[in-house]
Amino acid sequence: MTEESDRIPTNIRTLLILEALSKSDHPLTATEINQEIGLPKQTVHRLCNTLVEAGFLTQQSNSKRYQPARRLRDVSAGLLDASRMHIARHQILVQVAREVNETVNFVVPEKLGMSYTDRVETAWPFRIQLPIGTHVPFHCTASGKCFLACMPPRSRRAFLASMKLEKLTDQTHTDPNTLLAELKEIAAKGYSLDRQEFLDGMIAIAVPVTDHSGRFVAALAIHGPLQRLSFDVALSHLATLQGAANKIREAIFSPNGEPN
Repeated sequence: MTEESDRIPTNIRTLLILEALSKSDHPLTATEINQEIGLPKQTVHRLCNTLVEAGFLTQQSNSKRYQPARRLRDVSAGLLDASRMHIARHQILVQVAREVNETVNFVVPEKLGMSYTDRVETAWPFRIQLPIGTHVPFHCTASGKCFLACMPPRSRRAFLASMKLEKLTDQTHTDPNTLLAELKEIAAKGYSLDRQEFLDGMIAIAVPVTDHSGRFVAALAIHGPLQRLSFDVALSHLATLQGAANKIREAIFSPNGEPN
């Protein structure tokens, strides 16, 4: 047993076993599973037996080979079904990208900032690339200000009080009072703009994606270089973005607010 494998938690070891079985086109013995994941044979035996007792794995008759049981197949089917909402969401982004001819982003709030979780790139060779997984600030991006504007006013003020409003361009808000004033306008209008506040030469527009109770889930945004995407052009796409945000809400949530 290596020092590295000794540090792997039991729940992760269990998932590694299931992953090894999922990659194989035939049932595996504990030795074969061990060759795939590098855990001690006795550990693999013990965990596989636990999974058999719980109904996730089964053994072939008169065989030491393990294979998925009904309970694990049910889990797999459920996970596959859950992924349909992400597929549907991405297809909506594709439709928006075709219509606006700019990069479209699905952005969610995380502790490090707004995170790009899905996107469709523009076909233009001149474009501003912010890969999936990139985190951008709350205070100087269209998606971040969209998120802040959806907070109740008191929470909004408290959130800003905990932040450092770092100046990234000459247009970046560094005064919380001016930012709060704009956030109030964004909350009333239902959309936000990035006026070269994050990057010089880049503008963006974002609208909120909410559940059926009106709670913020994500921002749907487009961005592009100022040479091509003027503020007037960005605003001309507002109805398209709002319609797509509604479609995403319907794709993700049922009328009672629960995920589909």
